[in-house]
Amino acid sequence: MPALCYSIGVKGRASLPVQSRDCRASQSQLFNVLGKSDVVDYYKILGVERSATAAEIKSAYRRLARQRHPDVNGGSETAARKFSLLSTAYRTLIDPQERAAFDSKWERERQIRNGSVFFSDNIHARRMRMVTAQARCDRVVEMLLEADRRANKERSQAVFTTVTLFFSTFIVAMLKPKFWQIGFMGRTIVITLFVFGLWHLASRLREYFERYTYKPERIHVSIINEEEKPEKPFTRFSAYVFLVGGYALSIAAGLFVAYQLHYVMNDLTFIFDQNIRPDLIFYPPIAVLLVDTMHNFASKVDS
Repeated sequence: MPALCYSIGVKGRASLPVQSRDCRASQSQLFNVLGKSDVVDYYKILGVERSATAAEIKSAYRRLARQRHPDVNGGSETAARKFSLLSTAYRTLIDPQERAAFDSKWERERQIRNGSVFFSDNIHARRMRMVTAQARCDRVVEMLLEADRRANKERSQAVFTTVTLFFSTFIVAMLKPKFWQIGFMGRTIVITLFVFGLWHLASRLREYFERYTYKPERIHVSIINEEEKPEKPFTRFSAYVFLVGGYALSIAAGLFVAYQLHYVMNDLTFIFDQNIRPDLIFYPPIAVLLVDTMHNFASKVDS
């Protein structure tokens, strides 16, 4: 790996590359990869000349489609990918506008390739290739690490909000606070916080549902129009079941604990109540709003 070509200097910063034999060999392999064009040659995939007519392209596609169709090749995933690439090449070259755009991009790539330092034997060009390759490796690794950190932070935020909702629901069901009975000012504060808390909770849940859930659909399309499977981990239905089930279990657990500790609650009637009241539904969204706000503030302070 090119990353092994670094030596660690003061304060963990990467120093100049170490010119070992294994290092140079790995860099040489990387140069071969970096020097390749990113544009797939659709003419080569279809086995036709760049001057081929639409009829020749269509004839080549039909012939190869019969040979490479997944049903003919055991329905393997590799065969499906190759057939999908073949279909993409056909759709691109059979359309005059897309073919012209592809030809323009290919020609531009070819010109860049011919004038690139990746194909020069000059000693300075080789040194530049080495530095450039290592810099690319650094950027890729840093991007991957940053994406991983961001994804972990987003997942932890989703878990934190959900746990706060369930735990606050459990506490409210167990203690049944009397904030609503403080007076007009207290009710005004509770209603205001509830409106903001409900909006905050709905926004958070909608964001998490869009990011981590998907709605499965029955697909009745050919492999030509096949789309990749969703990378989201949960279905929309399972997320709803988890949310509603967790909320119901939190209420049930809170009421059960309150029943078991009723002798303690009876001595705290000036603060807590044993009766189930409609205003209790206000408090979990308020708790989520307050806890999320403090959590975000603490995260910003730590960063």
